[in-house]
Order: sequence, then structure tokens, then C-alpha cells
Amino acid sequence: MSLVTRNLGGLMVSALGFGCMGMSEFYTSGVSEEDAIAVIHRALDLGVTFFDTADMYGAGLNEMLLGRALRGRRAAAVVATKFGNQRGLNGSFLGVNGHPDYVQSACEMSLRRLQVETIDLYYQHRVDPKVPIEDTVGAMARLVEQGKVRYLGLSEAAPATLRRAHKVHPIAALQTEYSLWSRDPENGLLAACRELGVGFVAYSPLGRGFLTGRIRSTADLAPNDWRRRLPRFQAETIPANLELAQRLAALAKVKGCTASQLALAWLLAQGGDIVPIPGTKQIRYLEENVAALALRLTPAELKQISAALPPGAARGERYPEAGMAAVNR
Repeated sequence: MSLVTRNLGGLMVSALGFGCMGMSEFYTSGVSEEDAIAVIHRALDLGVTFFDTADMYGAGLNEMLLGRALRGRRAAAVVATKFGNQRGLNGSFLGVNGHPDYVQSACEMSLRRLQVETIDLYYQHRVDPKVPIEDTVGAMARLVEQGKVRYLGLSEAAPATLRRAHKVHPIAALQTEYSLWSRDPENGLLAACRELGVGFVAYSPLGRGFLTGRIRSTADLAPNDWRRRLPRFQAETIPANLELAQRLAALAKVKGCTASQLALAWLLAQGGDIVPIPGTKQIRYLEENVAALALRLTPAELKQISAALPPGAARGERYPEAGMAAVNR
């Protein structure tokens, strides 16, 4: 099966990608490697070609998982991974590293874990404020020259940083959080991407699961779930955010679809250069997400959805204070 494709700065990918992060860390555990690989294989069968991981997810375990899942099916997949959020051997966070020598070594380690000869899209995960972006992207460009990487990307980079990077080497994609409760990219970032011909990859397009309607309180999250630390999942912010999710659910009921499908369809309708990458550990939710590609929204419906969940409506920051400090703005 093939899905409609979208262009990320020259790299053709399925219009809906797949975020692998939650299979290895941060969200609730409990998915076996066998089950995780089955979900990835089902995604491939459904025509999803674009798979997103990073060297920090599970301290390398997520890349290894994706590499094993793609054995014998590498030609059908577009592999994207990231470097920059450095972790120690014990999983501890060591900070952001954008030094040119680290870029080279990080890429070589990712290639080994993924068991591939070339990474299709290689992102700097977070901008290192201690290293000029020109130096980091210059090192990334050398990876392209070496044939280790095909396209370059940035994650959570400000418009000015994106423009500086693009002068050194074409940036194919900019990745940041974008959903009906995280609409910050509409404040100049999307415009900068379009000005430069950079595709936009939207991570957490379902609000880290909150927009699905399946999370109503912190009690719905496992004790070790990373979302318990996020400002938008706190006891004082959940009631206001839950109201937004309920508005979306009401609109989805009228449309005859799920809240997840409506959120993804709205995001897909914001431009043909936007590729959402929802993640899941269950085949039924994967199939539900892919079905959103067939959902068509009228201009009136898009306006109604946008008005129900307007920019800035979500209560709380996207990350705790330290996490927001790492976002290049």
C-alpha cells in the first residue's frame, strides 16, 4: 500500500510519518521488542515510509530497535535520526553538544546502531548555544560529502538560526512540536521554513497523547511516565487542558471520526509541506492515525476547529524550565 507523499526540502516521505521515541523511553513502558517491531512493520505495510528516532531515545536503544525492525525492509523506509542531546553510558544527560568533532562521531555511532550505510535525514536535536550554528552545520555538511547522510535537518531552531544554517548547507527539514495545543510555529517559524523551502516535521501532533482524550488526569499515567513532569500534565493545568480536549472530541463526534484523526487532519491541512509524526505502541492506534489521511475538512470546519483550540489556549509550558531553556528562540 502506498500513501500520498510530501516533500521535505527535496526528500520525499509519506505524508504521515512515525515517531519511534515512546517505544524505548519517556512514555509508559511495557511494549516488548517483538510487539514494537510488529507495529513498525504494520506501518510499512500501510505505506508509512518516514521513521523518526534519535540517539538519545533510550540512550541508543531506540535506534537499535528501528535498525532491527528494518532488516530486509530498509529500501522501503526513510530513516531520520538526531544528535546533540548527549547522554552518558549510564543514560545520564550530559547536555547539548554541537561541536564538529562530536557531530562526526555521533553520526558514526548512529549508523552502527541503525545498521545502515546512510542516514536519510540527520537532525541537530537541539541547538548548542556554545557553538556557532555555522560550525555545527559545516560538520553535518561534511557527512553529506562522505555519503553518510543524505539530507540535513534542525530541531527546535529559531527562524534566525535556521536562516544562518541554511546559508552553510541546505536544510531539508525543521522539526518542532506542533499541534492544536502547541501552535507556536505559526508565529514566524512556518513562514521562515516556507521562505527557504524547508519542510516542516511536526512532532507530538497529538499533544503527547492528551488530544486523544484518553488522558484525563495524572492517574492515567504510569508512575514512571515522563509526562508526569511536564507542566501541561499537572493537577493545576489539566482541568483547563482537558476542556480543550473535550472541545476537540465534540467536534470529532459531529464529523464522525476520532479526536486523534481530527487533530491530524487539521494539522495536515495547514500546508502540504507539513509532515506529522505521531507515535504509538499499538497497531489499532497506528491504523486510526493513518486513516486520518482520508479525512477531508472544509474551510468552515478548519476555522471552527482553530477557534475551538486557538493559539495560546493550552495551560502550561511545553517543557519544564530546563527543557524550555534548551529551545532555541
